Amino acid sequence: MANKPPPFWQRERYTPYILLLPAILTLIFVVLMPLLFSLYTSFTGYRLIRPESLYQWVGLRNYERIFTDGDFWSAFGRTIIFLTIVLNVEFLLGLGIALLINKITWGQRTLRTIMMFPMMFSPILVGYQFKFVFNDNIGILNNALQSLGLSAGAIPWLVDTYLANFAIIFAEVWMSTSVFAILLLAGLFAMPRDPLEAAKVDGCTPWQVFRHITLPFLMPFVFIAMTIRSLDVARAYDIVDVMTGGGPAGRTELLWTLIARTGYDNARMGQANAMAYVSIILSIAFTYYFFTKLIAARTYMGGAA
Repeated sequence: MANKPPPFWQRERYTPYILLLPAILTLIFVVLMPLLFSLYTSFTGYRLIRPESLYQWVGLRNYERIFTDGDFWSAFGRTIIFLTIVLNVEFLLGLGIALLINKITWGQRTLRTIMMFPMMFSPILVGYQFKFVFNDNIGILNNALQSLGLSAGAIPWLVDTYLANFAIIFAEVWMSTSVFAILLLAGLFAMPRDPLEAAKVDGCTPWQVFRHITLPFLMPFVFIAMTIRSLDVARAYDIVDVMTGGGPAGRTELLWTLIARTGYDNARMGQANAMAYVSIILSIAFTYYFFTKLIAARTYMGGAA
Protein backbone atom coordinates (compact mmCIF):
# COMPACT_ATOMS: atom_id res chain seq x y z
CA MET A 1 0.00 0.00 0.00
CA ALA A 2 1.45 3.37 -1.02
CA ASN A 3 2.27 5.79 1.74
CA LYS A 4 -0.31 8.54 2.07
CA PRO A 5 1.31 11.97 1.51
CA PRO A 6 1.27 14.25 4.58
CA PRO A 7 -1.03 17.30 4.69
CA PHE A 8 0.42 20.34 2.95
CA TRP A 9 1.06 22.16 6.22
CA GLN A 10 3.41 19.35 7.25
CA ARG A 11 5.43 19.43 4.06
CA GLU A 12 8.87 20.96 4.30
CA ARG A 13 8.48 23.24 1.29
CA TYR A 14 5.50 25.02 2.92
CA THR A 15 7.11 25.43 6.37
CA PRO A 16 8.53 28.97 5.75
CA TYR A 17 5.14 30.21 4.53
CA ILE A 18 3.30 28.70 7.50
CA LEU A 19 5.77 30.30 9.92
CA LEU A 20 5.28 33.67 8.20
CA LEU A 21 1.50 33.36 8.09
CA PRO A 22 0.81 35.06 11.49
CA ALA A 23 2.93 38.06 10.52
CA ILE A 24 1.31 38.26 7.09
CA LEU A 25 -2.20 38.09 8.54
CA THR A 26 -1.31 40.77 11.09
CA LEU A 27 -0.03 43.08 8.35
CA ILE A 28 -3.15 42.46 6.26
CA PHE A 29 -5.65 43.18 9.05
CA VAL A 30 -3.71 45.89 10.91
CA VAL A 31 -2.05 47.77 8.03
CA LEU A 32 -3.33 46.86 4.57
CA MET A 33 -7.08 46.75 5.20
CA PRO A 34 -7.22 50.10 7.08
CA LEU A 35 -5.13 51.68 4.32
CA LEU A 36 -7.47 50.39 1.60
CA PHE A 37 -10.52 51.46 3.60
CA SER A 38 -9.15 54.99 4.13
CA LEU A 39 -8.24 55.20 0.44
CA TYR A 40 -11.78 54.21 -0.49
CA THR A 41 -13.34 56.75 1.87
CA SER A 42 -11.18 59.51 0.35
CA PHE A 43 -13.33 59.10 -2.79
CA THR A 44 -16.59 59.29 -0.85
CA GLY A 45 -18.47 61.97 1.04
CA TYR A 46 -18.12 59.98 4.26
CA ARG A 47 -19.14 61.87 7.39
CA LEU A 48 -18.90 60.35 10.85
CA ILE A 49 -22.35 61.60 11.82
CA ARG A 50 -23.91 60.05 8.69
CA PRO A 51 -22.88 56.37 8.34
CA GLU A 52 -24.87 56.01 5.12
CA SER A 53 -22.56 58.56 3.46
CA LEU A 54 -19.87 55.85 3.40
CA TYR A 55 -21.47 54.64 0.15
CA GLN A 56 -21.77 58.12 -1.36
CA TRP A 57 -19.17 58.01 -4.16
CA VAL A 58 -17.95 61.49 -5.07
CA GLY A 59 -14.88 60.60 -7.15
CA LEU A 60 -12.11 63.19 -7.04
CA ARG A 61 -14.21 65.92 -5.44
CA ASN A 62 -12.37 65.73 -2.09
CA TYR A 63 -9.01 66.07 -3.83
CA GLU A 64 -10.27 68.97 -5.95
CA ARG A 65 -11.38 70.77 -2.79
CA ILE A 66 -7.96 70.25 -1.22
CA PHE A 67 -6.14 71.88 -4.11
CA THR A 68 -8.33 74.98 -3.76
CA ASP A 69 -8.28 75.03 0.05
CA GLY A 70 -6.12 77.86 1.37
CA ASP A 71 -6.10 76.43 4.90
CA PHE A 72 -4.65 73.15 3.66
CA TRP A 73 -1.83 74.78 1.71
CA SER A 74 -1.06 77.12 4.61
CA ALA A 75 -0.74 74.09 6.89
CA PHE A 76 1.28 72.29 4.22
CA GLY A 77 3.77 75.15 3.87
CA ARG A 78 3.91 75.63 7.66
CA THR A 79 4.70 71.92 8.06
CA ILE A 80 7.59 72.12 5.59
CA ILE A 81 9.03 75.18 7.38
CA PHE A 82 8.53 73.50 10.76
CA LEU A 83 10.19 70.31 9.53
CA THR A 84 13.15 72.15 7.99
CA ILE A 85 13.86 74.22 11.11
CA VAL A 86 13.44 71.30 13.52
CA LEU A 87 15.67 68.93 11.54
CA ASN A 88 18.49 71.45 11.17
CA VAL A 89 18.40 72.58 14.80
CA GLU A 90 18.28 69.00 16.05
CA PHE A 91 21.19 68.08 13.77
CA LEU A 92 23.39 70.95 15.00
CA LEU A 93 22.57 70.37 18.67
CA GLY A 94 22.87 66.60 18.34
CA LEU A 95 26.23 66.93 16.62
CA GLY A 96 27.50 69.25 19.35
CA ILE A 97 26.30 66.94 22.13
CA ALA A 98 27.81 63.87 20.43
CA LEU A 99 31.19 65.60 19.98
CA LEU A 100 31.25 66.75 23.61
CA ILE A 101 30.30 63.34 25.03
CA ASN A 102 32.85 61.66 22.76
CA LYS A 103 35.59 63.79 24.37
CA ILE A 104 34.61 62.81 27.91
CA THR A 105 36.53 59.91 29.41
CA TRP A 106 34.77 59.69 32.79
CA GLY A 107 31.03 59.18 33.29
CA GLN A 108 30.34 58.75 29.59
CA ARG A 109 27.86 55.88 30.07
CA THR A 110 25.91 57.91 32.63
CA LEU A 111 25.73 60.88 30.27
CA ARG A 112 24.56 58.67 27.41
CA THR A 113 21.76 57.34 29.62
CA ILE A 114 20.72 60.84 30.74
CA MET A 115 20.81 62.01 27.12
CA MET A 116 18.12 59.46 26.23
CA PHE A 117 15.62 60.65 28.87
CA PRO A 118 13.76 63.26 26.73
CA MET A 119 12.93 60.79 23.96
CA MET A 120 11.41 58.40 26.53
CA PHE A 121 8.61 60.84 27.36
CA SER A 122 5.27 60.70 25.56
CA PRO A 123 4.72 63.62 23.15
CA ILE A 124 1.47 64.40 24.98
CA LEU A 125 3.34 64.62 28.29
CA VAL A 126 5.99 66.86 26.70
CA GLY A 127 3.23 69.05 25.28
CA TYR A 128 1.61 69.54 28.69
CA GLN A 129 5.00 70.12 30.28
CA PHE A 130 5.90 72.95 27.93
CA LYS A 131 2.36 74.30 27.90
CA PHE A 132 2.81 75.12 31.58
CA VAL A 133 6.41 76.30 31.07
CA PHE A 134 5.22 78.85 28.49
CA ASN A 135 1.91 79.70 30.21
CA ASP A 136 1.19 83.45 30.33
CA ASN A 137 0.28 83.66 34.01
CA ILE A 138 1.68 80.69 35.90
CA GLY A 139 4.43 79.65 33.51
CA ILE A 140 7.92 79.11 34.90
CA LEU A 141 9.54 81.03 32.07
CA ASN A 142 7.49 84.21 32.49
CA ASN A 143 7.90 84.13 36.27
CA ALA A 144 11.66 83.69 35.91
CA LEU A 145 11.97 86.54 33.40
CA GLN A 146 9.93 88.90 35.58
CA SER A 147 11.82 87.91 38.73
CA LEU A 148 15.13 88.67 37.01
CA GLY A 149 13.82 91.99 35.75
CA LEU A 150 14.16 90.94 32.10
CA SER A 151 10.45 91.41 31.36
CA ALA A 152 8.01 94.05 32.57
CA GLY A 153 4.95 91.86 32.02
CA ALA A 154 3.77 88.45 30.96
CA ILE A 155 4.91 87.45 27.47
CA PRO A 156 2.12 85.75 25.44
CA TRP A 157 4.22 82.79 24.37
CA LEU A 158 1.31 80.62 23.24
CA VAL A 159 -0.88 83.44 21.91
CA ASP A 160 1.46 85.40 19.66
CA THR A 161 1.87 83.75 16.26
CA TYR A 162 5.67 83.75 16.12
CA LEU A 163 6.23 83.02 19.79
CA ALA A 164 3.76 80.12 19.68
CA ASN A 165 5.60 78.56 16.75
CA PHE A 166 8.88 79.08 18.58
CA ALA A 167 7.48 77.35 21.69
CA ILE A 168 6.34 74.33 19.67
CA ILE A 169 9.68 74.08 17.88
CA PHE A 170 11.49 74.35 21.22
CA ALA A 171 9.42 71.49 22.70
CA GLU A 172 9.94 69.29 19.64
CA VAL A 173 13.70 69.94 19.61
CA TRP A 174 13.99 69.28 23.36
CA MET A 175 12.24 65.93 23.00
CA SER A 176 14.04 64.54 19.94
CA THR A 177 17.53 66.01 19.70
CA SER A 178 18.77 62.89 21.48
CA VAL A 179 17.91 60.82 18.37
CA PHE A 180 20.57 62.71 16.41
CA ALA A 181 22.98 62.69 19.35
CA ILE A 182 22.75 58.92 19.84
CA LEU A 183 23.18 58.06 16.15
CA LEU A 184 26.05 60.53 15.67
CA LEU A 185 27.74 59.28 18.83
CA ALA A 186 27.51 55.76 17.44
CA GLY A 187 29.17 57.06 14.28
CA LEU A 188 31.99 58.63 16.29
CA PHE A 189 32.55 55.35 18.13
CA ALA A 190 32.74 53.51 14.80
CA MET A 191 35.17 55.98 13.22
CA PRO A 192 38.64 54.52 12.50
CA ARG A 193 41.47 56.34 14.29
CA ASP A 194 44.14 55.96 11.62
CA PRO A 195 42.91 58.81 9.36
CA LEU A 196 42.62 61.15 12.37
CA GLU A 197 46.14 60.39 13.55
CA ALA A 198 47.52 60.73 10.02
CA ALA A 199 45.85 64.13 9.64
CA LYS A 200 47.35 65.34 12.93
CA VAL A 201 50.80 64.15 11.85
CA ASP A 202 50.38 66.10 8.59
CA GLY A 203 49.69 69.26 10.60
CA CYS A 204 45.96 69.63 9.97
CA THR A 205 44.07 71.93 12.31
CA PRO A 206 41.15 70.54 14.40
CA TRP A 207 38.69 72.32 12.07
CA GLN A 208 40.29 70.75 8.98
CA VAL A 209 40.17 67.30 10.61
CA PHE A 210 36.50 67.79 11.45
CA ARG A 211 35.57 69.28 8.06
CA HIS A 212 37.35 66.78 5.81
CA ILE A 213 37.41 63.55 7.87
CA THR A 214 34.97 63.48 10.79
CA LEU A 215 31.96 65.15 9.16
CA PRO A 216 32.04 63.16 5.88
CA PHE A 217 32.30 59.94 7.89
CA LEU A 218 29.27 60.98 9.99
CA MET A 219 27.08 62.01 7.06
CA PRO A 220 25.52 58.54 6.53
CA PHE A 221 24.50 58.57 10.20
CA VAL A 222 23.15 62.12 9.76
CA PHE A 223 20.94 61.13 6.85
CA ILE A 224 19.67 58.04 8.68
CA ALA A 225 18.64 60.31 11.56
CA MET A 226 17.15 62.83 9.11
CA THR A 227 15.05 60.10 7.49
CA ILE A 228 13.73 58.83 10.83
CA ARG A 229 12.98 62.29 12.18
CA SER A 230 11.45 63.64 8.96
CA LEU A 231 8.76 60.95 9.14
CA ASP A 232 8.08 61.82 12.79
CA VAL A 233 8.03 65.59 12.33
CA ALA A 234 5.89 65.44 9.18
CA ARG A 235 3.26 63.64 11.30
CA ALA A 236 3.57 66.01 14.28
CA TYR A 237 0.26 66.22 16.10
CA ASP A 238 0.41 65.60 19.86
CA ILE A 239 2.61 68.51 20.93
CA VAL A 240 0.85 71.04 18.70
CA ASP A 241 -2.63 69.91 19.73
CA VAL A 242 -1.81 70.04 23.45
CA MET A 243 0.16 73.31 23.47
CA THR A 244 -1.88 75.50 21.13
CA GLY A 245 -4.61 73.40 19.51
CA GLY A 246 -3.47 74.88 16.19
CA GLY A 247 -4.14 78.43 17.37
CA PRO A 248 -4.05 81.35 17.52
CA ALA A 249 -6.46 81.48 14.58
CA GLY A 250 -4.84 78.43 12.98
CA ARG A 251 -1.40 80.08 12.83
CA THR A 252 0.35 77.04 14.36
CA GLU A 253 -1.77 74.40 12.65
CA LEU A 254 0.23 71.70 10.89
CA LEU A 255 -0.96 69.09 8.43
CA TRP A 256 -1.98 66.42 10.90
CA THR A 257 -3.71 68.79 13.30
CA LEU A 258 -5.72 70.09 10.33
CA ILE A 259 -6.50 66.53 9.23
CA ALA A 260 -7.64 65.59 12.74
CA ARG A 261 -9.81 68.71 13.01
CA THR A 262 -11.37 68.03 9.61
CA GLY A 263 -11.99 64.36 10.32
CA TYR A 264 -13.10 64.39 13.94
CA ASP A 265 -14.18 67.92 14.87
CA ASN A 266 -15.92 68.62 11.56
CA ALA A 267 -16.80 64.92 10.98
CA ARG A 268 -15.66 65.11 7.31
CA MET A 269 -13.70 61.87 7.31
CA GLY A 270 -13.65 61.46 3.55
CA GLN A 271 -11.98 64.83 3.01
CA ALA A 272 -9.62 64.21 5.95
CA ASN A 273 -8.44 60.94 4.40
CA ALA A 274 -7.88 62.70 1.09
CA MET A 275 -5.72 65.26 2.91
CA ALA A 276 -3.82 62.44 4.58
CA TYR A 277 -3.00 60.81 1.25
CA VAL A 278 -1.83 64.10 -0.20
CA SER A 279 0.35 64.66 2.87
CA ILE A 280 1.97 61.27 2.30
CA ILE A 281 3.64 62.89 -0.70
CA LEU A 282 5.55 65.13 1.72
CA SER A 283 6.81 62.14 3.71
CA ILE A 284 7.77 60.23 0.57
CA ALA A 285 9.60 63.25 -0.86
CA PHE A 286 11.70 63.81 2.26
CA THR A 287 12.39 60.09 2.67
CA TYR A 288 13.51 59.78 -0.95
CA TYR A 289 15.67 62.90 -0.69
CA PHE A 290 17.48 61.75 2.46
CA PHE A 291 17.82 58.21 1.12
CA THR A 292 19.57 59.46 -2.04
CA LYS A 293 21.82 61.62 0.14
CA LEU A 294 22.59 58.58 2.30
CA ILE A 295 23.58 56.54 -0.76
CA ALA A 296 25.75 59.41 -2.02
CA ALA A 297 27.46 59.77 1.38
CA ARG A 298 28.19 56.05 1.58
CA THR A 299 29.57 56.05 -1.96
CA TYR A 300 31.76 59.07 -1.13
CA MET A 301 33.18 57.22 1.89
CA GLY A 302 33.84 54.12 -0.21
CA GLY A 303 30.87 52.07 0.99
CA ALA A 304 28.49 49.98 -1.05
CA ALA A 305 25.92 51.93 -3.04
